[in-house]
Amino acid sequence: MPRNPSVGTASGIRKRTLRPCDHLWREDSRNNPRTDNLFIVSTTVNPFGQVLVALVTPFTADGEVNWADVEKHIDDVITAGADGIVVTGTTGETSTLTDPEKIRLVEVGKAVAGSRAKIITGGGSNETAHAIELAKKSEAAGADGNMIVTPYYNKPTQAGVLTHFRMIADATDLPVILYDIPGRTGIPIKYETILRASKHPNILAVKDAKGDLSEVSRVLNQTDLLYFCGDDANVLPSLAIGVTGLIGVTANIAATPYRHMVDAVNSGDLKTATAAHRALEPLVRATMTHVPGTVAVKYILHGLGRIGSPRVRLPLVGPEEWEAAQIEDEIDLVKDIAGVSFANFRPDRNAAAGGALPKVAGTTR
Repeated sequence: MPRNPSVGTASGIRKRTLRPCDHLWREDSRNNPRTDNLFIVSTTVNPFGQVLVALVTPFTADGEVNWADVEKHIDDVITAGADGIVVTGTTGETSTLTDPEKIRLVEVGKAVAGSRAKIITGGGSNETAHAIELAKKSEAAGADGNMIVTPYYNKPTQAGVLTHFRMIADATDLPVILYDIPGRTGIPIKYETILRASKHPNILAVKDAKGDLSEVSRVLNQTDLLYFCGDDANVLPSLAIGVTGLIGVTANIAATPYRHMVDAVNSGDLKTATAAHRALEPLVRATMTHVPGTVAVKYILHGLGRIGSPRVRLPLVGPEEWEAAQIEDEIDLVKDIAGVSFANFRPDRNAAAGGALPKVAGTTR
């Protein structure tokens, strides 16, 4: 049963109560001597962080979770500047993880991160009952937040989408990020639905991978939702219109320049933010344009010696020869990225070839 039936239906809208972000993130630049022309984004009451990594899940060569590599990778990205980690998301191969693996990723994330970064559970489900179950178990495991993806494949109406979000948000006390990625789910979260969802006291944010910055601006003007950019190539343009931060794939490899970019925007330093954006551009292209981001990130991290295997689980497969060559050509254009050196980049196309069938299949329930 939802905690409050009035928000468990498409028609019931609970009156907004004061939320932690109600006085959050825009400050008048006249009150801060560091800034001349950009607003400040404050993380003092933001429950998620600003530089969030959509974490890959490192596997062994036979497709089992490599827990030692998980711990090391989480520590690496936090040390590099991330203040939030999304585990079990799309980039983490949530579709092929078992429920026990998903919950253990939250537990391991909390153990490694401690107070240094927030751990957000990011998988969700296109079955509302299953998503509620995962949210409750993630909360019990110590998650700091819950990212709920739009129901995929079954393509509900917007009333169904809204009910799905509200019932999951009702099920725990976790702050919620809605994940709007129509390219993967088949449907968007429409503007009107976002406005209605924003009335729920646990729904605090949206991860936007729709790329409509005019709509983002419209929502920011009409709600107090936090926004996170879900498109690595557009982090700086999104920050420029007032989003809170990013949930990034390329940040698995290079969290430091994103930290520099966000900090620069916070302090009104457009020149430094632009320099970080430009330095990241070829790496973002290498990561996001030739194969799925998970595949490219694991291929690159393995080539840098930061994970033990580039293996992904089927139906994902490693890059084919020509795709690997494209990734490597983009890497050759990367220059002077803070926190990352490609001087000893040694990609292994043979190790990355194919995909793995894990010992235990993921299940819908």
